[in-house]
Amino acid sequence: MEKIPMTADGLAKLEDELKRLKTEERPAIIRAIAAAREHGDLSENAEYHAARERQSFIEGRLMELEDIVSRADVIDMSEVTGNVVRFGATVHLADEDTNEKITYLIVGSHEADVSAGRLSITSPLGRALIGTAPGDSVEVSTPRGSKSYEVVKVRYN
Repeated sequence: MEKIPMTADGLAKLEDELKRLKTEERPAIIRAIAAAREHGDLSENAEYHAARERQSFIEGRLMELEDIVSRADVIDMSEVTGNVVRFGATVHLADEDTNEKITYLIVGSHEADVSAGRLSITSPLGRALIGTAPGDSVEVSTPRGSKSYEVVKVRYN
């Protein structure tokens, strides 16, 4: 069974979602299905079918989250130091074409959110950055073409 690297914050968020699904969403959908059944003929009952679809989604997500949480390998960020990019690094980049500054935290794939500055270690840019240090350049293929970035700073919190 392959371990899934993640931060303690990432694991906590997944565990919160798992708890919410079990304690709030699952009971609510069971009540919705019971209420829809009371409306009679199930073959033409749109409420019933929608509730069953929602239940199927919730149960699938629960199974997925339980699997991820059971295989989580929490990386202790307090022990990671240096100036080489690894899991948990906050990387300050400069776009070599536009000189635009970007900052990413390198995290596990299940906690990535680029809009929040959390870049997956398995993404093309994440993979390219691993092992680099300030002053290094990386080139990554994107849907808009090739992009080059310079690693400006690497820090660990």
